[in-house]
Amino acid sequence: MPVRAGFFMPLLLLFAKVALGVLVLLALLDFLLLYNNRQGMFASRSMQEKLSNGSDNDVYLYLENKYNFPVKTEVIDELPFQFQKRDSLFKTAVAKGRTQVIHYTLRPTKRGSYLFGAINVYAMSPLQLVKRRFRFAQDQEVPVYPSFVQMRQYELMAISNRLQEFGVKKVRRIGHSSEFEQIRPYVAGDDQRTINWKASARKADLMVNSYQDEKSQQVYCLIDKGRVMQMPFEGLSLLDYAINASLVISNIALKKQDKAGIITFSNKISNLLPAQRKSDQIRRIMELLYNQRTKYQETDYERLYATVRSKIKQRSLLLLFTNFETLNGAQRQLPYLRALAKHHLLVVIFFENTELHALLEKPANNTAEVYTKAIAQKFDFDKRQIVKQLQQHGIHAILTPPKQLTVNTINKYLELKSRGLI
Repeated sequence: MPVRAGFFMPLLLLFAKVALGVLVLLALLDFLLLYNNRQGMFASRSMQEKLSNGSDNDVYLYLENKYNFPVKTEVIDELPFQFQKRDSLFKTAVAKGRTQVIHYTLRPTKRGSYLFGAINVYAMSPLQLVKRRFRFAQDQEVPVYPSFVQMRQYELMAISNRLQEFGVKKVRRIGHSSEFEQIRPYVAGDDQRTINWKASARKADLMVNSYQDEKSQQVYCLIDKGRVMQMPFEGLSLLDYAINASLVISNIALKKQDKAGIITFSNKISNLLPAQRKSDQIRRIMELLYNQRTKYQETDYERLYATVRSKIKQRSLLLLFTNFETLNGAQRQLPYLRALAKHHLLVVIFFENTELHALLEKPANNTAEVYTKAIAQKFDFDKRQIVKQLQQHGIHAILTPPKQLTVNTINKYLELKSRGLI
């Protein structure tokens, strides 16, 4: 505008030229300020050696200002393609000679190897006329493991007796477990049925038998990797929910002095880790679960039964993680499930379709929605019928939403322990 007016007012044209010259000089000064120092900025990334699947993982970016003036920065961290994020831009100011920390979290939804790229830092002086890019090749390959964060949370809650905050129930012990611990003096509140009269006569004082939970019981997590476990829920597949729950329940079983093992299967047996109570057993379980992938074949329960019969000689608790969408699908596998339950304590764990629940709660406004809702009710009814049929044949069953899988599995394990069934 001043240039156009300069044809009529030469003084304004002179003013525009002076302003342009000043802007060029300031930009040049800004350029010199930023590029005069070859190592004006430094950035690095810090995170754990491995990430936890389905959990929030902390990532820290450290920005060090080596200029003799404060800078404003824009930071772009090149995230692994699995996150599908293109907006990881952080803006922050860094004082002279100081270090600024940027913290953010990432929630992976698939196990495997994740490759982080470079850290791009765009620095600006107080003039903010020029940006200088610093690129720090922080190429970093990080594995994503089953949710060890969830496992540690449950472990810490168990130590502090706060498992109820997660929904784990306090289970009243029914009767006594069969493993004798010691004879001790009677104290007020002890069950009078535990009085040892012979020992009381010898000591001339009331003595009682003390019992403890049976130990060294075998607990196997049987994980179905067939196509029925591919269904996603909040970013995670049903297989990943089963894997995370298996890691937690295996850790709790080991803490209870039981033995934990894993079997993964689909159309064939993929892995079999014998139930043991070694010090490194939870590490071996985690390494085995890290590499599991969903198969798209039909699950072969006959082969599973043959493997269990030949490899597991001692009566064990079998936690079978699978999914049945129809009553016919469950009835086809019922003979093999009944055969397993004859020799072991079998718990079949499968998933509620929570999207069906949302559909059932919505009112039907037209004929098409009425038909859709009727079909949804049929699927929901089938799930309940599957539970009843399993229970009729002496098979324990858990029908659970994916989010409540871990809590419901722990509750069932503790219930079976308290009843002395394992």
